[in-house]
Amino acid sequence: MMQKKQKFPHLVGSKWTSQQTTWGWRHFQVVNRKNEGRWVFAEMIAACDPAVRFWLNAQQLKDRTLWQAGWQSLQEQEERQIDPEGYQV
Repeated sequence: MMQKKQKFPHLVGSKWTSQQTTWGWRHFQVVNRKNEGRWVFAEMIAACDPAVRFWLNAQQLKDRTLWQAGWQSLQEQEERQIDPEGYQV
């Protein structure tokens, strides 16, 4: 029997930048994951404050209006938003 490909295989340890300040911070790292039915959830921890932790549906991390992969500076985020072609880079 074929094993289903794991969704979000590199989730744990990945770093993300929130497009909006979230719980007072913008930079987060995934420290845990859980599968519930067809959904995958990521436990996020604030890079600057390990006391700030929350779970979110990992599908949201694919939404570039909410999250950018990696830790971006505000300047990098602003440059990305005014790309003349309208493409996310």
